[in-house]
Amino acid sequence: MRAAAVVALVVGCVVGGVAATTLFPSTTETINYRAQLRLSVNTQEMSRIHSPTVFGDINLDFDGPVPAPGVLANVQVKQNITDLLAQPKVSIKALQPGPLELTNAAREAATEMGLRFAAGSLTVAVLAVAVYAVWRRGRGRPPLRRVAAAGACWAVACGITGVSIWQTYQPDRLAAFTTTGILGAVQRNADLLDGVETRAQQTTPYLKNLLALSAALQDKYAPQSLDEPEAARILLVSDIHGAQQYPLMKTVIEEEQIDAVVDLGDLLNFGSVTEGEAVGLFKGIESLGVPYLFVKGNHDATSASDDAVLTRLAKVRNVVLLQPGEEEYIEQSVNGVRIAGFNDPRWFGDDNRDNAAKQVPARDAFIAAFADRPAPDLVVSHEPGAVRDIENADVRAHGHLHSDRLDGNLIGVGTFTGGGPFSHFLEGGEGEELTGQPSSFDIATFGQDCELTSLTRYQFRNVIEGRPAYDDVTLINGSRIEQSPQNGREEQQAGTNQQPAAPARTCSRSLGTSGERVPAVAR
Repeated sequence: MRAAAVVALVVGCVVGGVAATTLFPSTTETINYRAQLRLSVNTQEMSRIHSPTVFGDINLDFDGPVPAPGVLANVQVKQNITDLLAQPKVSIKALQPGPLELTNAAREAATEMGLRFAAGSLTVAVLAVAVYAVWRRGRGRPPLRRVAAAGACWAVACGITGVSIWQTYQPDRLAAFTTTGILGAVQRNADLLDGVETRAQQTTPYLKNLLALSAALQDKYAPQSLDEPEAARILLVSDIHGAQQYPLMKTVIEEEQIDAVVDLGDLLNFGSVTEGEAVGLFKGIESLGVPYLFVKGNHDATSASDDAVLTRLAKVRNVVLLQPGEEEYIEQSVNGVRIAGFNDPRWFGDDNRDNAAKQVPARDAFIAAFADRPAPDLVVSHEPGAVRDIENADVRAHGHLHSDRLDGNLIGVGTFTGGGPFSHFLEGGEGEELTGQPSSFDIATFGQDCELTSLTRYQFRNVIEGRPAYDDVTLINGSRIEQSPQNGREEQQAGTNQQPAAPARTCSRSLGTSGERVPAVAR
């Protein structure tokens, strides 16, 4: 009974402290910004810094050792920023708080919130003692041990909360940085503001200062690994489904300094070369100007033996077929990052039953061919059932589901074109146009140690319908994705002497691209 009372009082002190920060929020400032901060114990906001704005939300999610109260930040722009915004050609960097500004502001906010939390928590402890005294009325003052116990509960509540916040909100524990709405459209592409400035001058100042804050928060909390030199930036796309959106893809490549594109299949709808020629897909791929790595999807053939689409793609000068035929695979090196994959054995018009089982022969053939080789940095195929059980890979990726998913080191890439012109559409309300699936693509960044540094996920809507709108941009720390199997394999091989430990590798943009033929194992 006493233990339950102690736990209840500790929890009450925590809730009281959080309530105090909500009733009396802390204010902190930089040169151009002012923010009101409060804590939250909402389960959906635990271990998250959340800053809502009229143009979208800024969310920083942390992966701490224990859940920590969320931090809600209501950001305001100071009056003096108006003069700065009136200057011609003001840049985003001019509006960003500097590292020292952010550090001082964070320290000031932490001190204020800590004092408010302690006061609110102490109030609950004092009220508990007062209630106990009223209950003991007529029997003298509460025993000193009761007062000491209440004080101890207050100290424990403050200590647990303080330690959880300190341990969680550290740069190396950042799991994801997400921006939504308009912020999601331009958070990583400040050049888009040039167009906004000419079309809507009244909106530009607000967009600029919000982007500056977004970029500053990302810089503040980005793990050191995200700041290391990049070796390769890989654009992951899937499920084009016959939609000629390669001009858009080329813009992404140029703006994001992409080194290679990896297409996870379903380039077409009906598996016919004629379809691709009619809409100019092959010319669109050639126009990209970077290597285009491809694995066949279930919509890229008309029968189990049909390889016409692969044959046509092989004639496009920048295309690399990761499985040109049943006899061989190509392991492509992009600036030292090793990428391999295999085709979907299905085709357009098959019975669409037991699809995961149909992937097993193709998967096993790939595993056999790469069994005695070091693990590729990225292994791709079209369907999730094909790559889910492949252990000899640092990162795996698939398409097919038209949905961006993430499960450990298994990346599910959404459809780049919203499912193409034959996509599923939802009927709007009376007088409203149809709405299609969301479009998405991912950018995987690899560092000079050849490991995944970050995964940036973009999602947008209604390109085909002529009303493009961005949903969000999410930056995910690569250390939260990659689960390299190297250590496990080395331990197993140490006892059998099958293969020595792989030497340390270095990847760099100076290495360029090259391919190595990997023959299939005869059966």
